[in-house]
Amino acid sequence: MKIGIVCSHGGHFTETMQIMDGFAGHELFFATYHSAREADVRRCAPAYFTDNIGTSVWRMFKACFWALGILLRERPSVLVSLGAEIALPFFYLAKIFGIKTIFIESWCRVENLSLTGKLVYPIVDEFWVQWPQLLHACGPKAKYHGAVL
Repeated sequence: MKIGIVCSHGGHFTETMQIMDGFAGHELFFATYHSAREADVRRCAPAYFTDNIGTSVWRMFKACFWALGILLRERPSVLVSLGAEIALPFFYLAKIFGIKTIFIESWCRVENLSLTGKLVYPIVDEFWVQWPQLLHACGPKAKYHGAVL
């Protein structure tokens, strides 16, 4: 199975590195931001890099075309993300293309969802939280199976 891992380059990448054993035996690729950690990302799997989207509507618009190109080239079976906003264009396009999606809310989210979590919740196939008390902030789709980190 081909798995696309979509995450920002800081703490979300660090959290993703902690679950990499779970992807053993699968073909992987990363989509993330340009950063000083690019060599670390490339050691894990083939990777695509873009500029940080942040809160810029223009950069998000450009990221949609970047994500579309990657999804058409890679044809993943599933996309996984622990955040942040870089997941938005990928997950919404994945919904259109019928690609399965898994969003894992960041370990630091104990009582409320991230903005990215709120925005992808309606369209993801799986939504996991890492704290049982976070379930109250979610709908019935959210699942808690213990911390994945």
